[in-house]
Amino acid sequence: MQQFFTYDSRLGIPIPTLEKNLAQYSPDIQEKILFSWEQIRGAIPDRIKELEHSINEKQVALSNESNFEKSCELNTEIAGLASIINDLWLWYRASDAIAEEKMHN
Repeated sequence: MQQFFTYDSRLGIPIPTLEKNLAQYSPDIQEKILFSWEQIRGAIPDRIKELEHSINEKQVALSNESNFEKSCELNTEIAGLASIINDLWLWYRASDAIAEEKMHN
Protein backbone atom coordinates (compact mmCIF):
# COMPACT_ATOMS: atom_id res chain seq x y z
CA MET A 1 0.00 0.00 0.00
CA GLN A 2 3.01 2.28 0.28
CA GLN A 3 2.69 3.16 -3.41
CA PHE A 4 -0.65 4.84 -2.64
CA PHE A 5 0.64 6.96 0.27
CA THR A 6 3.52 9.37 0.76
CA TYR A 7 4.84 10.40 4.15
CA ASP A 8 4.36 14.12 4.72
CA SER A 9 7.04 15.22 7.18
CA ARG A 10 5.24 18.49 7.92
CA LEU A 11 2.01 16.73 8.91
CA GLY A 12 3.75 13.73 10.44
CA ILE A 13 1.52 11.22 8.65
CA PRO A 14 1.36 9.48 5.28
CA ILE A 15 -1.16 11.06 2.92
CA PRO A 16 -2.88 9.53 -0.11
CA THR A 17 -1.14 10.02 -3.44
CA LEU A 18 -3.49 8.26 -5.82
CA GLU A 19 -2.69 8.46 -9.51
CA LYS A 20 -6.36 8.16 -10.42
CA ASN A 21 -9.80 8.45 -8.86
CA LEU A 22 -10.43 5.84 -6.15
CA ALA A 23 -13.34 4.37 -8.15
CA GLN A 24 -10.96 3.58 -11.02
CA TYR A 25 -9.07 1.03 -8.92
CA SER A 26 -10.28 -2.55 -8.55
CA PRO A 27 -12.65 -3.16 -5.62
CA ASP A 28 -9.91 -5.15 -3.85
CA ILE A 29 -7.38 -2.31 -4.16
CA GLN A 30 -10.03 0.24 -3.13
CA GLU A 31 -10.72 -1.75 0.02
CA LYS A 32 -7.02 -1.99 0.87
CA ILE A 33 -6.48 1.73 0.27
CA LEU A 34 -9.48 2.64 2.44
CA PHE A 35 -8.37 0.24 5.19
CA SER A 36 -4.86 1.72 5.20
CA TRP A 37 -6.27 5.25 5.22
CA GLU A 38 -8.56 4.46 8.16
CA GLN A 39 -5.54 3.27 10.14
CA ILE A 40 -3.67 6.48 9.29
CA ARG A 41 -6.77 8.58 9.93
CA GLY A 42 -7.17 6.99 13.35
CA ALA A 43 -3.77 8.38 14.34
CA ILE A 44 -4.60 11.96 13.32
CA PRO A 45 -6.29 12.96 16.63
CA ASP A 46 -3.22 11.75 18.55
CA ARG A 47 -0.95 13.73 16.23
CA ILE A 48 -3.13 16.81 16.81
CA LYS A 49 -2.86 16.33 20.59
CA GLU A 50 0.96 16.22 20.29
CA LEU A 51 0.94 19.47 18.34
CA GLU A 52 -1.48 21.11 20.79
CA HIS A 53 0.86 20.14 23.62
CA SER A 54 3.75 21.82 21.77
CA ILE A 55 1.61 24.93 21.24
CA ASN A 56 0.78 25.05 24.95
CA GLU A 57 4.47 24.79 25.85
CA LYS A 58 5.33 27.58 23.43
CA GLN A 59 2.52 29.76 24.79
CA VAL A 60 3.90 29.35 28.31
CA ALA A 61 7.36 30.28 27.04
CA LEU A 62 5.85 33.23 25.20
CA SER A 63 4.13 34.54 28.32
CA ASN A 64 7.49 34.51 30.11
CA GLU A 65 9.51 35.95 27.23
CA SER A 66 10.70 39.56 27.43
CA ASN A 67 12.85 39.54 24.29
CA PHE A 68 10.79 40.91 21.39
CA GLU A 69 12.60 38.93 18.69
CA LYS A 70 12.22 35.69 20.63
CA SER A 71 8.53 36.49 21.18
CA CYS A 72 8.06 36.93 17.44
CA GLU A 73 9.85 33.65 16.81
CA LEU A 74 7.60 31.82 19.29
CA ASN A 75 4.49 33.40 17.71
CA THR A 76 5.64 32.21 14.29
CA GLU A 77 6.21 28.69 15.60
CA ILE A 78 2.78 28.64 17.24
CA ALA A 79 1.16 29.81 14.01
CA GLY A 80 3.01 27.11 12.07
CA LEU A 81 1.83 24.39 14.44
CA ALA A 82 -1.74 25.72 14.28
CA SER A 83 -1.55 25.56 10.49
CA ILE A 84 -0.48 21.92 10.65
CA ILE A 85 -3.40 21.15 12.98
CA ASN A 86 -5.78 22.81 10.54
CA ASP A 87 -4.42 20.75 7.65
CA LEU A 88 -4.66 17.55 9.69
CA TRP A 89 -8.33 18.27 10.43
CA LEU A 90 -8.91 18.81 6.71
CA TRP A 91 -7.40 15.40 5.94
CA TYR A 92 -9.38 13.83 8.77
CA ARG A 93 -12.66 15.20 7.40
CA ALA A 94 -11.79 14.50 3.76
CA SER A 95 -11.89 10.79 4.42
CA ASP A 96 -15.57 11.06 5.36
CA ALA A 97 -16.26 12.26 1.83
CA ILE A 98 -14.14 9.46 0.36
CA ALA A 99 -16.03 6.83 2.37
CA GLU A 100 -19.40 8.30 1.36
CA GLU A 101 -18.33 8.31 -2.30
CA LYS A 102 -17.34 4.65 -2.00
CA MET A 103 -20.70 3.71 -0.46
CA HIS A 104 -22.63 5.41 -3.26
CA ASN A 105 -20.74 3.54 -6.00
